[in-house]
This record gives sequence, structure tokens and C-alpha cells, in this order.
Amino acid sequence: MYILLEDEYVIRVPPELLNDDYSEAVIEASKSILEGKLVDILEGEKSLGKSYIVSVSNIEMKGEGTIVHGDGGVYQPIHYTALAYFPRMQEVVDGIVEGIQKFGAFIRFGPFEGLLHISQIMDDSINVDMDNQRIVGKDTKMELKVGDKIRVRIVALNLASASLSDSKIGFTAKQPGLGKPEWIQKQDINN
Repeated sequence: MYILLEDEYVIRVPPELLNDDYSEAVIEASKSILEGKLVDILEGEKSLGKSYIVSVSNIEMKGEGTIVHGDGGVYQPIHYTALAYFPRMQEVVDGIVEGIQKFGAFIRFGPFEGLLHISQIMDDSINVDMDNQRIVGKDTKMELKVGDKIRVRIVALNLASASLSDSKIGFTAKQPGLGKPEWIQKQDINN
């Protein structure tokens, strides 16, 4: 889910951005450093998890910047507001199939990518067609291929690192109301 978050940070404004308009340099440095970063969401001292900063706005300088001897940059405390994506356990998300492997399908949703393991795709024996990048149910003939839209539930979530590439997200599509739109429509007709 998307959230608005307010936080404080100390931005390093590199010397090449220092020009006539210091406040513009702070805004540019803030956006380049914070947008695309995973940050902790805290409730008091307790971490609720990590969110991905999509866009930073309302950047306010707090006090004076500091110059560190031997470093040409300025360290400027700021207060900011950001639009962030905060995935949660058991959240239902819509995604796109990015890749097929023998062990499952990689699903992209928002800025994240996760794995829909082969055991969590459907209640049917599965054939994996690597040449055509698709997964097909033996009896149902339901097919999942690269580029398909799919609705899944987050069942495993580990955003312990500061990097998206180190994130581990697992999905299921085996519950009612999940899967490709055609599968969901077929479920509704059969019930």
C-alpha cells in the first residue's frame, strides 16, 4: 500500500551542486539520495518494516548545514514528506509476470519483484514450458506467461536490506479471488 511518510534526514549536498541557490541544491540532492531508497517505518522504537520512497516533497532545511574538514560537501539536516510504497504481509497486490523459471514465476508489483513459487500457482499439476516462457496446468490448461497480469497475496516478506535486489518476497495465487483475471472470473461463475 502507498503511504505518506514524514521524516528527518541529513543530506550531503555535493560541491558540484553548490551554486547561487543553495535551497535548490538541497532539494536536488535530497531527491537524488532519497527517491528509490528503502527506509524503516518506525512506531516509537519498534520497526514496522521497510518502505520504498517513490517521491519526495516538502523539503525543509533545519538549521545550518555543516562542512566537514576534507570534504567539499555540505551536510544539511532536512525534514521531508514522501510518498512511499509499504508492502505488508497478507496484502493482495496486482502484478505483471516478468519471468518464468522451473521453480515459479517472478512477479513485478510497484517497485518490487517477488516469487510466485510453482507450488503456489494453482491446484493442478503443472508443466513448465521454458522455451515459450509459460506455465500450464495439466488438467485445467490454465496458462501463465510473461506479460500476464495476476493478482497475488504476499505470504513471505523480507526487506531486511537497504537494497531492492536483496529483498525477498513470496506470493500465493491459490486462494479464492487470486490468479489471472480469467481464472478469477471462472471461479466466480463456478461458485
